[in-house]
Amino acid sequence: MGKLMMRGISKSFSGVRVLEQVELIVEGGKVVALLGENGAGKSTLMKILTGEYQADAGEIVIDDQVVDIKSVDDAKKHQIGMIHQELNLFPNLSIAENFLIGNEEEYKQSGFIRSGKLNEKVKSILQQVNLQRHPSELVKNLGIGEQQLVEIGKALLQDVKYLVMDEPTAALTESETERLFQIIESLKKNGVGIVYISHRMEELYRIADKVSVLRDGRFIATRDMKTADENELVSMMVGRTVDDRYPKTPSNPGQVLLKAVDVKTPKVKRATLEVRAGEIVGLGGLMGAGRTELVSAFAGVDRIVEGEFEFNGKRTRFKTPKQAIDSGLAFVTEDRKSQGLILPFSVRENMALPTLGLRSRFGFIQNRQERDFTSEVVNKMRIKVASIDQPAGSLSGGNQQKIVIGKWMAQDPVLLILDEPTRGIDVGAKQEIYELMNAFKSQGRGILMISSDLPELMGICDRIYVMHAGEVMGEIKGEEMNNENFMKLATGRKLS
Repeated sequence: MGKLMMRGISKSFSGVRVLEQVELIVEGGKVVALLGENGAGKSTLMKILTGEYQADAGEIVIDDQVVDIKSVDDAKKHQIGMIHQELNLFPNLSIAENFLIGNEEEYKQSGFIRSGKLNEKVKSILQQVNLQRHPSELVKNLGIGEQQLVEIGKALLQDVKYLVMDEPTAALTESETERLFQIIESLKKNGVGIVYISHRMEELYRIADKVSVLRDGRFIATRDMKTADENELVSMMVGRTVDDRYPKTPSNPGQVLLKAVDVKTPKVKRATLEVRAGEIVGLGGLMGAGRTELVSAFAGVDRIVEGEFEFNGKRTRFKTPKQAIDSGLAFVTEDRKSQGLILPFSVRENMALPTLGLRSRFGFIQNRQERDFTSEVVNKMRIKVASIDQPAGSLSGGNQQKIVIGKWMAQDPVLLILDEPTRGIDVGAKQEIYELMNAFKSQGRGILMISSDLPELMGICDRIYVMHAGEVMGEIKGEEMNNENFMKLATGRKLS
């Protein structure tokens, strides 16, 4: 089996050191988990390995030979591939066309693409990752989880010896995650070395052989995953002890803030649920169940076709997101990259967008107020930035997510809808988000939260509604809140 080593890797951006003398060893046929808080340098280190960035110092050694990786093509020549945390797809192209990009030569004959050969290969890989879509389907028609499976499939198209997986299960259901683990086992048997980045500890104990920890751009330690103590790993990551992963506070339900009775949308068959002040309500289900489609209609992004909908005591139907926002409903969308942020804009500009009217006078922005407001939210959310004027796109995924959540919480809504709010966020940052949610709840506000992480839903929510095939099947709470009851509802069965 081969071996890849990264030794003494250092990297700075605009004078800010993000990696310093980092070490990493990846053995063929093994999985090494790479742990660290958002901003610890994990993604930067992997982008150096895959040729997207070049290190300021250090070297990469493959099978005892120092190699020079200055581009993605160089990485491909050394059979190094990567599944990115942020989707790297072209939405207006088909699945097959996305697979083709960067692999054109393999499918060319006399200057023309052999579409038949390509489609057969793509069909085989889609079957391997259990994605029931045709190769000609446009990527923009797929859900986020399905797009993640396309990303995984793209990596499998290449003959890799070393594969980086950056949060590959963030958008996957339990069954899809299980399928991915089977694929990983098959890759290991074929001698592929895998770097696996995830904040889900239970996954790492399941598939990883070793675990290496980074903190603030520095290498901390490597442990054998089978004997590694979870509390020690978390302490190494965050530099402090994390006592309770899901700090749920007692609920004190008050008035009904949101009520839906037999609501139907173009993509939802029927939904009945309610959210009260002073509680966190979960909305669960398998991928494609209609969770995002339902809350999008509540928030005025989509439309309600039939049924009764009340918000804050008034029967209404929001026709636009602005109507929902003005009424006190804030919606943190699932896809921060395309829907939650304007990546080229600064942290300050992104943070200020929803509440510009509060800091403007006679049509002019009050810059001092805006800067003070942004600095206050950044500090409260513990967002790691060199400056509030740096582009949001330059931050780690977790810090981007905290900007999205922070800007809507700062608007002071009566109800906050959170769609996958902790996806791609580390253990320490998750706790901070949970604490903010609990504080929001204790102020007499309400939260409706979608999550594909069932332990998170049961750990932080007071009640959970479960959807299947566009319908709310039922509600679980108290002693009913367990895996068995959740899966019954999620697969279309009623509770006895």
